Amino acid sequence: MPREPLSRTWPLAPSGTTDWLLEMCGDGLTGFMPPPMPDAVWVLNAMYEHEQGPSETSYHEHRQALVAEGSIEPQIIGGLDLDAVSVTTGGGIGRAGHPGPGWRRLRWAELARRTGDPVVPSGTMPCFRCFPSVRKDGSWPLGIIPPTEGSLDRETWTRLIGVLVEFSPAGPDTPCFAYYNPLTLGAEDFDNLHVRAGRLGDAEILYDHSEADFSPSNLWAEDRSWCLCTDYDLWGTKVAGPPALIEALLDDAEIEAIRLPPSS
Repeated sequence: MPREPLSRTWPLAPSGTTDWLLEMCGDGLTGFMPPPMPDAVWVLNAMYEHEQGPSETSYHEHRQALVAEGSIEPQIIGGLDLDAVSVTTGGGIGRAGHPGPGWRRLRWAELARRTGDPVVPSGTMPCFRCFPSVRKDGSWPLGIIPPTEGSLDRETWTRLIGVLVEFSPAGPDTPCFAYYNPLTLGAEDFDNLHVRAGRLGDAEILYDHSEADFSPSNLWAEDRSWCLCTDYDLWGTKVAGPPALIEALLDDAEIEAIRLPPSS
């Protein structure tokens, strides 16, 4: 059966729906980051490794070689050669998913054990600053697909919704709100907060919002018993809610989650 249109399943809600988040979190331009409510955990975006392992060659070196041999055209905008002044990191932004045969999920904890880097450096949140020893001049090695910024990967989003259904009093019928920050919608309208209302059981469709290439910036239960935030600039999603929910996420076999200091 085809899915119902997003506008029917998740119609627009008044922008004032986010007022409580604005009061609690401040500006939500990149996403409203909630404090513990009363507990919190970070769900990490997936990264992947090729079955042959990482290469000594970085994404940047690989691209430079392709440009030099004429296999691809250099990126030139307004007369500026972007390949000469920027680094091809290997990472991206927005939606992501398992890349297919030949690739496996690479856990952050596994990469941390391998490299000696912390999973998340002290004083930071999950972001491009993680795993500095893996990168060569800021570029990841071929053979590893780093986490994307600003969106959960599809598999983690689907599993997270499943856990939230299990720990919400009304299960799939739990009324929820979803907010997409202006950056995920092309940054054309900063004054109109795009909030949608729907059922938690229908939240999977939010991942494929045709106007955004990202999972929602915030999703929360109408009763405010839990709230998640996927910041536009980060590689993880903060989930704030009751201790039982947080422990379930930490113990889940599919989700990779980590506790960070309350200030993070």
